[in-house]
Amino acid sequence: MTKSPTPPGRAEDALPDLAARQDRAALPVADPATTRRAALRLIRRDGRAFALLLALNGLAAGAGLAGPWLLGRIVDTVREGGGVRTVDRLALVILVCAVAQLLLARYARSVGYRFGERTVARVREEYVERALALPAATVERAGTGDLTTRGTSDVAAVAEAVRDAAPEVFIATVQALFLLGAVVVLDPLLGACGLGVLCGLVAVRWYLRRARAAYLAEGAATSALAELLAATAAGARTVEALGLEERRTAAGERAVERCRRTRTRTLFLRSVLLPAVDASYVLPVAGVLLAGGALQGHGGISLGVVVSAALYLRQLSEPLETILFRVEQLQSSGAAFARVEGLGGASRSTAPATTALLPRPSGEPSPRPSPAPVAPAAPADDRIDVTAVRYAYAGGDDDGPHTAAPRDVLHGVDLTVRPGERLAVVGPSGAGKSTLGRLLAGIDAPRSGSVTVGGVPIAALEPEVLRRQVVLVTQEHHVFLGTVRDNLRIAAPGADDTALRAALAAVGADWAEELPAGLDTELGAGGHRLDGARSQQLALARVVLADPHTLILDEATALLDPRTARHTERALAAVLKGRTVIAIAHRLHTAHDADRVAVMEAGRLTELGTHDELVAANGAYAALWHSWHGRGASG
Repeated sequence: MTKSPTPPGRAEDALPDLAARQDRAALPVADPATTRRAALRLIRRDGRAFALLLALNGLAAGAGLAGPWLLGRIVDTVREGGGVRTVDRLALVILVCAVAQLLLARYARSVGYRFGERTVARVREEYVERALALPAATVERAGTGDLTTRGTSDVAAVAEAVRDAAPEVFIATVQALFLLGAVVVLDPLLGACGLGVLCGLVAVRWYLRRARAAYLAEGAATSALAELLAATAAGARTVEALGLEERRTAAGERAVERCRRTRTRTLFLRSVLLPAVDASYVLPVAGVLLAGGALQGHGGISLGVVVSAALYLRQLSEPLETILFRVEQLQSSGAAFARVEGLGGASRSTAPATTALLPRPSGEPSPRPSPAPVAPAAPADDRIDVTAVRYAYAGGDDDGPHTAAPRDVLHGVDLTVRPGERLAVVGPSGAGKSTLGRLLAGIDAPRSGSVTVGGVPIAALEPEVLRRQVVLVTQEHHVFLGTVRDNLRIAAPGADDTALRAALAAVGADWAEELPAGLDTELGAGGHRLDGARSQQLALARVVLADPHTLILDEATALLDPRTARHTERALAAVLKGRTVIAIAHRLHTAHDADRVAVMEAGRLTELGTHDELVAANGAYAALWHSWHGRGASG
């Protein structure tokens, strides 16, 4: 089984400390300015609903101002000896205003929730589009833990904030501003006392200056932990076989400790904010009562004004409590939104990759260069040229800082693949075969030199164009949730059942007709489970439907038994007759059937020719061939 090269060192270094990996390879996080622009863009996309939300909340807040003011009028009326009829009329107006506030607030909340759900739906749709547009190399560098955390917990946090927290904070803010304005209008001096509530902004400012970084650190720590746990669970047998239990347990404890520290930090910030803001809206009420009592005693204002001002400030506690309760959630969801929106930066800052039709081999490739601002021209033909290519994986020791210079794993490779040719790439494990396959498929770009198709750099092609040029098929495979038909139509959405059955037949998947419901059979969890061989045949059938002019098979039939593998390879060869097939293989019968054979050794192309030519040359390929046949290197 050919794997991407790993840095030299101990065997357990193949399972890196994923917390360190997260730091150096994590997907980007949007800066505050970008996050604000993204939020404004979402608001503009549903501007009418947002304007209605503003109007309804303003009306509801205005209706709520009537009650305390009218109650003050009632107090003054009673003090002046007014009649019961006047008090009844004022009480009826208070009731009408309260009902109006209730109805307006309820309608505003309904509008806010619908606005939030539509906005969250757009966030989710954009996230899925951006995730699918990410180059495979970018996903591999970052790890699935970060991408999964952003798509689940981060998007859920944004959804809760947009649906619940944001509308409530907005309503509470409008109410608070109206209430403070009403106190100032009643009496400027009492209003000055009431503005003491703004002292709580000092604590809020202190909190906001620290909260974003703290919540981003918490999100990164959570992603690192998820990545580490997922990788350890997936490689459990390797961990056990190499005796790495203690090492992986220690790595997990470090990741958990990092999560604990980041969460303790956010908890400390909340423990400072909550008491400070709580005091900030209690003290002004006491100040207004003291100042108002003194002024009323000297005849400066009426008792009704003091009562109204105190009631306004007392009512202020409810919206402030709402803001206090939700501001922490908004900070954490704001950090989550920055992480979700950061995916857009990753999509824009990396060059297009090959189609996500099939999973790619694991590895940790070096960063790819940014794409040119002008889209490349269409390839002139199907010829692939590899010229003086050098490539290096990320350097450094997985247990220490990654500062070491990258070490080339391909050294000046030159190769021309002619249209319609069947080329086999062979060599010992670690020779660079799979790395060369990734470059030919446009997943990675060379550090120096060029890989072109029809004179155009493969890695610079748009995914839609690249899909028609080259498809890489590896020994890894994936069965998506859904029916057999759904799995096949990923490659060709418009294919009819006849085309789907023909693709299955082309790769020898006769078992498909024997499934309980044929093409309508549900696959995956809760449905019919395919074994490794059948899953790989399903993946190969997708390739037949994709119909590229060049197909790269990186040990694509490794999970099939020899007889089935040979049958499948011959079937594919028949279907793809006239197309270019590049087979990276360990089974040398594939090389025997190829038009030419390229031999890789230590990252260099050392031999190139037909099977008979290379056997006659008695070089590296001849040694491999004789060894494979069990006759010894000398023949």
